[in-house]
Amino acid sequence: MPTMADVARSAGVSVATVSHVLNGTRPVLPHTRQAVLDAVDELGYTPNTLARSLVTSRTRSIGLAVSAISNPYFTEILQGVEAGALEHGYSLLIADPHDDPDHECKVVQLLHERRVDGMIVAPSADPRELVSYLGRHRVPTVFLDRVIDGVIEGVVGGAVEAPADGPQRFDQVCAENTEPTARLVTHLAGLGHRRIGLVAGLPGLSTTAERITGYRQGLTTAGLPYDDDLVVHGDSESAGAERATATLLSLAAPPTALVTANNAMTIGTLRALRDRGLSVPDDLALCCFDDFAWADLFSPRLTAIAQPSREIGAQAVRVLLERLAAPDRPARTVRLDCTFVHRTSCGCPDSGERGRPSQSSQSSQSSQPSQFEKGNVS
Repeated sequence: MPTMADVARSAGVSVATVSHVLNGTRPVLPHTRQAVLDAVDELGYTPNTLARSLVTSRTRSIGLAVSAISNPYFTEILQGVEAGALEHGYSLLIADPHDDPDHECKVVQLLHERRVDGMIVAPSADPRELVSYLGRHRVPTVFLDRVIDGVIEGVVGGAVEAPADGPQRFDQVCAENTEPTARLVTHLAGLGHRRIGLVAGLPGLSTTAERITGYRQGLTTAGLPYDDDLVVHGDSESAGAERATATLLSLAAPPTALVTANNAMTIGTLRALRDRGLSVPDDLALCCFDDFAWADLFSPRLTAIAQPSREIGAQAVRVLLERLAAPDRPARTVRLDCTFVHRTSCGCPDSGERGRPSQSSQSSQSSQPSQFEKGNVS
């Protein structure tokens, strides 16, 4: 197997120059750099990353702890993280914390023991032990998708600095949650709905709290009262959403429209509606937070908020690398904009016309009045 000394002899340079070219530790003249790269290619030289890590105290690896197996949304984020890591010459070590606080701490500790340079973590609903471990060991970390208490939230598309004299803080990258959820509610209200239900996520997650806040803001904007009975928790998974939707449908005055707060819960809600023989949007209008690859294949096609999943992952890598380059800089939270994807599950026609239900929805409601009729307020 060729060595760095072999490359140096072939290129006619010193071993130190070869090291600077391969590690980017010092500027090298373009023709010298090219001679080294040509020698590397000709000899088939592969750098010894283990030896390099002993010298630089860096492994050029990133630990990623997200529930990618159990949550399809994180699969797209993972793709963004992987692409960003490879672009900057980093490898990726992946662990699934299963949204369980105890397991979360175990996998993060295992990643830390593998000497990753930094971590990207989607924290659970109770991240206290996680934050304690990362802070105690001063692990460069970016929290992904979900913000944690004690960190100042950024503005859409930007970032703010945390006070230098504050507690241990971490960089964070997430999507905007409040305004997009409010938009779903006001869209449904504009179609005539007065009882709009929310299938919310797992209590304790910042995404859950922010989407509930957005739901309430949407009601206020539309001039509608808030009703506790219309907010149920599907715990961010399909089976939980199915049970939660059944609870809403069992109300004396059930909702005429629903907002589901993530893609897995949308599936559970659709299953609950199907089991009761209810049609979307004729019997119940539906909008969801999280777009997904097959949302346009449903009948009706799902009106949704699309998060920039891959960009969230890629941005998390960039923020982490900035942290590694400047360990003492103030922490920040970066929020990315979402997109309103208008389709037909809300009751609008295929033409994309907004402001009133589709013709089929109107005729169904006029010919078959029921407990699900719009405006049926208790």
